[in-house]
Amino acid sequence: MSDTEAKRKGSSTQNSIVDTAEMVKAYAIQETVGPLRGAGRWIGFGLLGAVLIGSGTAVLTLGIVRMFQTEFPDSLGGRWTKNLPYVFGMIVCFIVAGLAMWRINKQPLNKEKP
Repeated sequence: MSDTEAKRKGSSTQNSIVDTAEMVKAYAIQETVGPLRGAGRWIGFGLLGAVLIGSGTAVLTLGIVRMFQTEFPDSLGGRWTKNLPYVFGMIVCFIVAGLAMWRINKQPLNKEKP
């Protein structure tokens, strides 16, 4: 084996290692960075929806509690019945939470297009 053949063989092995490293790097970027690019928008809409549903539920619950307290003050003036408006408010919160959990969509970040 001549000196030139040994250099060529060593060079092709080195090129093969470099090519493999580049391929692994490109694959890692494709599988990690690619799906994360769409995650920012997905997380932003999720946070916006959570804030809006939370604040809407808080205002609705407060409105229901105050409605029962002002519309039925004589009926809800007893020892235990004065807490009923808060129970009704909790029921509304549980209903909204149940509806939200029922409607949660379990889709992945990167949907495969058919």
